[in-house]
Amino acid sequence: MASAAPEAEKKEEGLEEQEQVVNPWEVSAGKGGIDYDKLVDQFGCQRLDAAIIDRVERLTGRPPHRFLRRGLFFAHRDLNEILDLYEKGEKFYLYTGRGPSSEALHLGHLVPFMFTKYLQDAFKVPLVIQLTDDEKFLWKNLTVEESKRLARENAKDIIACGFDIERTFIFSDFNFVGGAFYENMVKVARCVTYNKVVGIFGFTPEDHIGKSSFPPVQAVPSFPSSFPHLFPGNDQLRCLIPCAIDQDPYFRMTRDVAPRIGYQKPSLIESRFFPALQGENTKMSASDPNSAIYVTDTNKEIKTKVNKYAFSGGQDSVELHRKLGANLEVDVSIKWLNFFLEDDDELENIKKEYKEGKLLTGEVKQILIKVLSEMVERHKRARALVTEEMVDAFMARRPLPNMFG
Repeated sequence: MASAAPEAEKKEEGLEEQEQVVNPWEVSAGKGGIDYDKLVDQFGCQRLDAAIIDRVERLTGRPPHRFLRRGLFFAHRDLNEILDLYEKGEKFYLYTGRGPSSEALHLGHLVPFMFTKYLQDAFKVPLVIQLTDDEKFLWKNLTVEESKRLARENAKDIIACGFDIERTFIFSDFNFVGGAFYENMVKVARCVTYNKVVGIFGFTPEDHIGKSSFPPVQAVPSFPSSFPHLFPGNDQLRCLIPCAIDQDPYFRMTRDVAPRIGYQKPSLIESRFFPALQGENTKMSASDPNSAIYVTDTNKEIKTKVNKYAFSGGQDSVELHRKLGANLEVDVSIKWLNFFLEDDDELENIKKEYKEGKLLTGEVKQILIKVLSEMVERHKRARALVTEEMVDAFMARRPLPNMFG
């Protein structure tokens, strides 16, 4: 009888843990939003601390990106090993990607690409960008042809972020998988049991086998030998992957397998989630265009969405707000400014005055609308300059002789 109470407690804890689900296909928060401390412990990654950020600044000779300064990229796996190599004059490459399931990207989709561009510019290293059109065919109700078309459309938005064509190779799985890339896929697949993949990704007996066969496809861009046109004879080149933390399961699997097939483990630098307009307990969804700002939205659409849907931490009345101030922990306008307003002093001043009740919710939303409208307009201008020929050039299978130059 003595063990009954602890058992009950364990069951209660289990129920609490089930409230938070984070994997590449599902992100659902508990009552208080995503518990990132719990996630770091659960996944076994490390926190990014001030010492690492200072080191990045010292090694690159430029200020750290605001995503680093503000803890938006907050966790890592073996980032110090990459920095150790770089400090000794050795090289590495970057790998990130996009699952092309929508016609246009929303601002949350842009976050990893904005940060990856900073890393490419700061460290002067090559980058491979994987467009998983095959994944979206397997998971979404899309045809092969539509998945491939969306991959090209999304590539235009990615190119518009300003990546250096002399250091960047973009590929779609349907067009690229084969040869050395496929050889590595098979090597990974043989090392991962079905029980293991179910444990990592939560596949069920009702899932078709295409889902359980996909993880090696996302794993092997971590290995330089998958790209013999880029890294011939350089099979031990290290890889750094900037991504949102929901992608971590893929690379836990990859890091487990890598030494068993003779490769280096990839390193990761991982971000928090970009909140939906309705708040951190909801997820941006392509089926709900009002949950996000898209790079195709007009200034009027941006204004309407922010004013109507951005969850407020302000009080119910002006009088009460002046007295109590705003709750910055739940206010979406503040969270989005944290991502996109460059000036640290201006951001801190807005937070201070809003928290003290000097700024009203409507005024903070107007600041955000201005920041987002300017950002989206810049992106639209850049994307308008991206031609089909430019997409072909970025996706051409070619050497990059100046990639480390």
